[in-house]
Amino acid sequence: MSIIGVNKKPLVKHCDDRGFFMELLREDDSIYGRFGQASMSTSYPGVIKAFHYHKLQDDIWFFPSGHAQVVLHDMRSDSASYGKTDVYYMGEDVPYLLFIPRGVAHGYRVLGQTPATIVYFTNMAYDPKQPDEYRIAYDDPAIGFDWSTKFR
Repeated sequence: MSIIGVNKKPLVKHCDDRGFFMELLREDDSIYGRFGQASMSTSYPGVIKAFHYHKLQDDIWFFPSGHAQVVLHDMRSDSASYGKTDVYYMGEDVPYLLFIPRGVAHGYRVLGQTPATIVYFTNMAYDPKQPDEYRIAYDDPAIGFDWSTKFR
């Protein structure tokens, strides 16, 4: 069972000899409701950006370039998937949107030898006077996620 409320939307690339077009999000898209802010960030190979969660904000993540290991952990004590951890591999070779509901801690690690860019959409704008962001250490024993690469 996956974390309840997390949704994955595959994306379609329309390619021709000029390049490609990919539609990300539409106002009538069932993956998302109210729109608040769109942001973008680039991180370098090996960087771990983890963890934090929101009490009021939902996120949608998309990695248009690079590759990332995305880790989600359900912090919602009233959820049937409370305490569950899910891992997703996202990036330019696996294009999809990932809806992360409020109360689910999220973080990522950049994989490979190139930077990863994340574009994310939130249902509310960031307010520096009242930030809805609750940080958790990447190595928090309560989550217990091992970020190391496993050689197979």
